[in-house]
Amino acid sequence: MKRLLGVMSLLAAVGVAQAQSPKPQAAAPVPAAPAADASAPSAGGLTWTAPKDWEAQPARPMRAATYRIAPAKGDTEPAELAIFYFGAGQGGAVDANVKRWVGQFQKPDGTAVTDKEVRTKQEKLNGLAVTTVDVKGTYTGGGPMMGPSSPKPNARLLGAIVEGPEGPLFFKLTGGERTVGGAEKTFRKLVESVKKP
Repeated sequence: MKRLLGVMSLLAAVGVAQAQSPKPQAAAPVPAAPAADASAPSAGGLTWTAPKDWEAQPARPMRAATYRIAPAKGDTEPAELAIFYFGAGQGGAVDANVKRWVGQFQKPDGTAVTDKEVRTKQEKLNGLAVTTVDVKGTYTGGGPMMGPSSPKPNARLLGAIVEGPEGPLFFKLTGGERTVGGAEKTFRKLVESVKKP
């Protein structure tokens, strides 16, 4: 009992001493260094910033990411951004992929889309070579897991091929003309966000 009382009085004394000691002044807050966003999507040695209003989809074969864009007024189906990464030295030449994407479109009369009806551009963004594509028409798709099961009239494709340190990343946005047109500026921001971490 005496021992318990002694411990209690010791604790009380320490508590009093702590209560009576002057409080140390708080140090000025140090601004935190900007940390790399560990949640940023990445593939092939590159990262990008996904638009907040584009819905990330579950993992799919051959894709680094897939996003769903809600349909614009007048379109009945959502658009889709598929991001492909096949590995270093894989995926084929840039020009061959541009031709393949354009070849997935036809004019309303079923004839091939001509070069004059396709917009392509080569540029440097964040030190990376980027080739962009813009084509409209009837989208016939790109084979299993890559396109529609039936031709889609009044469709549009916005594409970007970014040549990264571990191989190219392929950004392919497809959907109805209105929906893709409404997403054009957001798609451009996404492409401009692609960089080495």
